[in-house]
Amino acid sequence: MNVKETLTFAERAGAEVTPASPSERRAMGRWALVAANPGHLGGSFALDRPRLPAPHQVVAELWKTTVETAPTSKRSLVWHGWVTLSATLLGFGIGTALGVLLAVGIVHDRAMDMSVLPWAIASQTIPILAIAPMIIVVLNSIGLQGLIPKALISAYLSFFPVVVSMVAGLRSPAASQMDLMHTYSATPAQVFWTLRLPASVPYLFAALKVGIAAALIGAIVGELPTGASEGLGARLLAGSYYGQTVQIWSALFAAAILAAAMVGTIGALERATLRRMGFAR
Repeated sequence: MNVKETLTFAERAGAEVTPASPSERRAMGRWALVAANPGHLGGSFALDRPRLPAPHQVVAELWKTTVETAPTSKRSLVWHGWVTLSATLLGFGIGTALGVLLAVGIVHDRAMDMSVLPWAIASQTIPILAIAPMIIVVLNSIGLQGLIPKALISAYLSFFPVVVSMVAGLRSPAASQMDLMHTYSATPAQVFWTLRLPASVPYLFAALKVGIAAALIGAIVGELPTGASEGLGARLLAGSYYGQTVQIWSALFAAAILAAAMVGTIGALERATLRRMGFAR
């Protein structure tokens, strides 16, 4: 990926490269250039602005922007990660609450089942890159900026898996269990709290793992259309504007680490909750 840039710098430094003409090198394929210049490949691991950074360059950038830089500095990935995380958690909370409420309504109301669920499914066919700028522009027109628009985009992406999984979970009790509750003359509320809700907990946690990752994507996407100066999305934008591919990759890895940490936290809560409920995990 970096061979053409490497040969250009080697030529400027006075080294012999093959072919010698820049126009001929541009016309050649990358693999052909690698085969013709094996002695210059080492330089591709030390470019300041590589097309594809080497692993050690990404690790060095991550270390520099997380450990060696103060967390309160705008050059710190910790600070940018916190900005994105705050929008992610707020949107995730909104999306989860909305998803659970919709699922309860869908399970207990035939009209909602026939009307709301198809619209919830249809809403996910709209590309988030198309709807995010619309949400931001509309909310900016009424004075809502910063955290709230990003949180709403996160909520939009995270509520759907919660709705679908909770509907499946609330409907998961067997017919024999439902018949037993009716035999005891249980009210719909008692059926919900003692049977449907406990049965839906494993489904809920599975949805939360998907939803928290989707919420993070929504927060990052929400930072892109505004040209934000804060957050991991802003780091991606700045890196693309100035050709800093190492910065882009470090922000991507920071987002992946953040997502893994959040999914791992939910997984730990899931194990503790299911163990306390008596489920074998």
